[in-house]
Amino acid sequence: MNFRRLVFGANPRRTSVRILVLATAAFVTLRWILMPVRAEGISMLPTFESGRLHFVNRIAYTFAPPARGDIVAIRLAGPHVLYIKRVVALPGERVRIVEGQVQINGIGLDEPYVHNRRPWDTEEVQLSPRQYFVAGDNRGMSAADHDFGKVDAERIIGKVVF
Repeated sequence: MNFRRLVFGANPRRTSVRILVLATAAFVTLRWILMPVRAEGISMLPTFESGRLHFVNRIAYTFAPPARGDIVAIRLAGPHVLYIKRVVALPGERVRIVEGQVQINGIGLDEPYVHNRRPWDTEEVQLSPRQYFVAGDNRGMSAADHDFGKVDAERIIGKVVF
C-alpha cells in the first residue's frame, strides 16, 4: 500500500475538503467563540488552581446577561490581560461585605463555593444599571491582596466554562 493512499484514503479530494473544513471550524471556534485563558494566582482557589488552562465562552452573554454565581473573564488592559472572578452582585443592587459575609440589599448571600473567609469589611456601594460586583472565591486571603469590586458590563469578555 502506498503512503499517499494511507494518509489521504481512497478519495484524496474528499479528505482534503474535510481537513480544510475541520481546520476552519477549529480556527473560528478558538478565535471568536472559545478563548483559552490561564488562571494565575490564588484568588479563585479552590475553584481554579493557579497555572491551569481554562476556556472562556465569548458568546455566552449574547442573549442573556451574566447571572449571580457565574465565573467570568474580565478585560483589564488589551485583549490578553484578564481577571477571572465570580459575579456576586447584579446591576442596580446595593452590596457590601460585613465580617466576610457579602450582603445584597441588606440580605446575606449564600456562597457555598467560599470555604475560607477573613473578616473583610467594605462600605455599601450602589451598582449602576451597567455594573456588576465581582470577587474571587478565596476569601481567606487579605482583602488588600485581593482584587474585587465594581466592573462595567462592557469589560466582561465571557463566561469561564471549563
